[in-house]
Amino acid sequence: MAGNDLGSLLGSLLGGGGQSGGSGAGGILGSLIGALAGGKGGAAGGDGTNPLGGLLDMLTKSGLVDQAQSWVGTGDNQPVSGAQISEALPDETLRQVATEAGVSPQQAADEIARSLPRAVDKLTPNGSLPQGGSLEDIIRQQQL
Repeated sequence: MAGNDLGSLLGSLLGGGGQSGGSGAGGILGSLIGALAGGKGGAAGGDGTNPLGGLLDMLTKSGLVDQAQSWVGTGDNQPVSGAQISEALPDETLRQVATEAGVSPQQAADEIARSLPRAVDKLTPNGSLPQGGSLEDIIRQQQL
């Protein structure tokens, strides 16, 4: 499944190696991005090719604009709580991610809150969202 491949790439990006278990940070983020890209929640973003932009738009619209901008920008990353992530994401998406990871929705939200700022920061080293290519291609480029 592409989500597992994406999870492995995200796990490597976050310094966790290619964790094969779905409960790692990369696996949870991979499941989240996969759910948003292929889900019915309309969160994949306007361009449809890079769900990272759609995820950041969703967080921004949920009142997390300062946090999301800090992750993309070149300064310090502002923290976000699991409760804020739970409020920002569609319930169905969070339940799907939790099920795939074998954890509760709250545990999934907490892990997303811990790992998403660092992942976005690493995927946006120049202070802007990468353009073109799939998210997998963008992650591979950042690891070079």
